[in-house]
Amino acid sequence: MEKIKHIAIIMDGNGRWAKRQLLPRTFGHKKGVEKVREIAIYANDLGIECLTLYAFSTENWRRPAEEVNYLMSLPKIFFSSYMKEIMANNIKIQMIGSLEGVPAEARKIFTDAIEESKNNTGMILNFAMNYGGRAEIVKAAQQYAIDYSNGSAGPLDEELFASYLMTKDLPEVDLLIRTSHELRLSNFLLYQLAYSEMVFTDTLWPDFTTDDLDDCIDQFYHRGRRFGGLNETENT
Repeated sequence: MEKIKHIAIIMDGNGRWAKRQLLPRTFGHKKGVEKVREIAIYANDLGIECLTLYAFSTENWRRPAEEVNYLMSLPKIFFSSYMKEIMANNIKIQMIGSLEGVPAEARKIFTDAIEESKNNTGMILNFAMNYGGRAEIVKAAQQYAIDYSNGSAGPLDEELFASYLMTKDLPEVDLLIRTSHELRLSNFLLYQLAYSEMVFTDTLWPDFTTDDLDDCIDQFYHRGRRFGGLNETENT
């Protein structure tokens, strides 16, 4: 089996973690930010090429305004605390989603981090920010239709369509991890996860450790990825 290149994580359970500690939900989100640093540094050390984290979905705007405002402050907390370490580890920051509607301070923090780290050659730490999988597919289809109508795109196939997605320059997603035992994709990378292996763990995101990541990766390597075909033993 080929080496894992791209891991995507739905970081779920911050609020439940805080509730178990008898703390406000914001404490769980703050703890989750600290966990991002730990897991990102470790994944980079493992030689993972890309780590995509579901930071804020298009549906998260439906949460109470106080919580949304706090979530929008997390980029400042994360990058002000860990940008030097990110640079020291040669990690490159990228983002998928849309900064439209995101507060100006958070937009600037993201764009500044992307600009500062653009020449780094280590792991890509890719934040899905204000991201929705359905919206991404619709936007890709709309742009293809425009290009086809003006003659700049040929007949559509899967490879061409993938070039219109926000992940077009990233490796295929090998492994999806979702914490907190929720068994759904929540509108995350709907096109890209077609043949990804998936691991759903009971562990809440603030409690997720490097050992947990190792366990998820180990599960990946013990599965047979056939992509609709047969493995060698099934062919004999």
